[in-house]
Amino acid sequence: MRLLATLAIAAILFSMTNRSDAQAKKKKKRRPNPALKPIEDEPGLPRALLIGDSISIGYTLPTRALLKGKVNLHRIPANGGDTRRGLDQLDKWLGDKKWDVIHFNWGLHDLKYIKGRQQVPIDQYKKNLTELVERLKKTGAKLIWCATTPAPEGDLKPKRLNSDVIAYNEAAKKIMDANGIVIDDLYTLALPKLNEIQRPVNVHFTPEGSKVLAEQVADCILKALGQN
Repeated sequence: MRLLATLAIAAILFSMTNRSDAQAKKKKKRRPNPALKPIEDEPGLPRALLIGDSISIGYTLPTRALLKGKVNLHRIPANGGDTRRGLDQLDKWLGDKKWDVIHFNWGLHDLKYIKGRQQVPIDQYKKNLTELVERLKKTGAKLIWCATTPAPEGDLKPKRLNSDVIAYNEAAKKIMDANGIVIDDLYTLALPKLNEIQRPVNVHFTPEGSKVLAEQVADCILKALGQN
């Protein structure tokens, strides 16, 4: 009996070790998203910063390619999440170097539903976004607000409603208008093309869709710099 028990324990330990090794190998294989890697500035070019969630991660590299030789395009090294995360991380993301342009967005994470409730209700979103704008204005950079892109029809996980996207965008627009901040309206750009550029029942865009967004983002940055 003791021998059988010893063999059983050994088998369990062997199984756990193999599982741990497999998990470690899987983690090791995951390569960091190249869009999140820091870049070296090309001397003499203006510096622009992208702040946003996974939608902006998707258009970072194509936007950078469009601005090559014109602008040093950086982005925050993470998913910007909701406005609460923005308030917590903004000073760290801004760093201590000068920014000429900051293109920023929060919204899709604020308006999503977790356990039946929105992550950041719209009244709190307005307060948070107002504070974020005040902090961004202190950088002296030219600011560009990026409208939140549409939520398609269907059973999204987590739940998001396009009616909420519209409401949050309207709230954000009032704040930007009051502060004289330019708006990059990716919502209006994407809405009529969702079937072509967005993944099915998903807020994210296809690689080609991200390139479509990138064209407008790059154009807005160049206009802010007086280069277009």
